[in-house]
Amino acid sequence: MYIYINGQVLSKEDAAISPYDHGFMYGLGAFETFRTYNGFPFLIDEHIERLHEALNELNISAAIDSDHILEMVKILLEKNELKDAYFRLNVSAGVGDIGLQTDPYESPAVILFTKPLPQTRSDSEKELVPLNTVRNTPEGERRLKSHHYLNSILGKRELKNALKQEGVFLTKEGYISEGTVSNLFWYKGRKLFTPGLSTGILNGITRKWVLKASEKRNIPFETGNYKIKELLDADEVFLTNSIQELVPVNRFEEKKYPGAEGELFQKLIAMYSEDTKNRRRSI
Repeated sequence: MYIYINGQVLSKEDAAISPYDHGFMYGLGAFETFRTYNGFPFLIDEHIERLHEALNELNISAAIDSDHILEMVKILLEKNELKDAYFRLNVSAGVGDIGLQTDPYESPAVILFTKPLPQTRSDSEKELVPLNTVRNTPEGERRLKSHHYLNSILGKRELKNALKQEGVFLTKEGYISEGTVSNLFWYKGRKLFTPGLSTGILNGITRKWVLKASEKRNIPFETGNYKIKELLDADEVFLTNSIQELVPVNRFEEKKYPGAEGELFQKLIAMYSEDTKNRRRSI
């Protein structure tokens, strides 16, 4: 498998960064994961915008734009003989001395990883599992898609079958937050609900797509702080993730849901599928 690293396309066996990179030493780095449809990375502008917001907070200077990524995606698809693929765009702070640095990072390591897409279907259902691990609070004002992923790893370790299950974190106050690798939605009384950013969740790109699509289609929605009982009272539940798209939930504890047969899920996944075919840039 070939990847892009600092202006070069190399085999993953030949790719390397310095052990003095502060992304390795102190976790200073951010990334975005996305997938292509017919060779085009869906919602790439939104991913790049969120990446730059994270880099700005991390004090990392990187000149990355969508056109540059589009070109690298094309090259990697061809080099790896893939029609479509999973991509991870990673920006690590770059080389520095041992010790915490407050000056800006001017020479980060920019890496675009790729691998084949997982063999999953958009109607593959998952069971939602409550986690004992509490969702930690962001180290800054908001959660970044950064190198700090231990909390999610601890949560995922609790799952018996990660392919068929997704864990749901609660905050220390007992509010629903998000999954180990997903945002969470539920539908009740003809209204859509999802935890607010105040719970410390990652503002997922597919989460934002769902909210924008709901607004355009006049589907009422609400964000805020909610207790676990809301899930047990819901009519439908689903998850969002840029690689897995929209994932229907069929069970949470003793409560069963319609899963992929849910009325709202059917409507949203059809809209999402249509959007990936017809739209190459932002909503």
